Amino acid sequence: MSPSRLPPLNALRAFEAAARHLSVKAAAEELCVTPGAVSQMVKTLEQHLGVALFLRMNRRIQLTDAGRDFLPPVRNAFRQILAASARVASPPASRVLVVGTTAFFASAWLIPRLADFHARHPEIDLQIVTGNALAAFGRDGADIAIRHGLGRYPGLQSEHLLTVAVVPVAAAGLVATLGMPRSARDLLDWPRVHDQARSGWQLWFAAQGVEDAGMPRGPAFDDGGLLLKAVAAGQGAGLLPAAMVADELASGRLVQLADQARLEEFAYYLVWPGRAALPDKARAFRDWLRESGAR
Repeated sequence: MSPSRLPPLNALRAFEAAARHLSVKAAAEELCVTPGAVSQMVKTLEQHLGVALFLRMNRRIQLTDAGRDFLPPVRNAFRQILAASARVASPPASRVLVVGTTAFFASAWLIPRLADFHARHPEIDLQIVTGNALAAFGRDGADIAIRHGLGRYPGLQSEHLLTVAVVPVAAAGLVATLGMPRSARDLLDWPRVHDQARSGWQLWFAAQGVEDAGMPRGPAFDDGGLLLKAVAAGQGAGLLPAAMVADELASGRLVQLADQARLEEFAYYLVWPGRAALPDKARAFRDWLRESGAR
């Protein structure tokens, strides 16, 4: 045999099956061929190697010394091929759920909890895509999206997921300049940064009993991460999810300006295109999100 010539793959499969069962008939049934075909493939392999692999006795076979030496590496090679195939193969499309969300929500809330989802739903393969435009449903193939706001998205369906406590915060330097506000009304005179819909501060002031908040002025951002950077840079006070600014507050980089508030309408929503009902895998993800938020 030339060292550069591989044995025939079908012959190797026939040998491995026959050696595992020590039966030509059982190997033939596993490979869905005739016993004669298995015998012929094994003979082809033996001719290729120049050595006998089986002792053929009446109604049974037994491995030769050469066969016993040859079997483990052949078996390991097939196992490696199976493992490599599993690693590179694309999962069935029916198992994949493509979720679009913002980078801020994905990194600060979703990713730390994903292990729990996979443990509960190993049959679903999540693919997370980040972006700020809901129009990306068509471009990135997202099945559903998660957004924070009022849940009003023309042409799309939305469903309330969870309401989180938000807290007004500002950079420590800005607080040093303007002084700590004594009441919610004091914040009317502060520079403020806003969510994209400019709705958060209006709802917060109304919840504090301040009815004449006026038109929201100042920069607005379509991602919480950008809003947080603007607040940290001293551009104004901002409303952000309490859990997501805990580290900044603990370090002193940000200062909490008033108590937390839960604004029920200003929440996270599940959003999807068209009029179709949510598929089962999306409903499972939605239910898990709600349960995780409650915990």
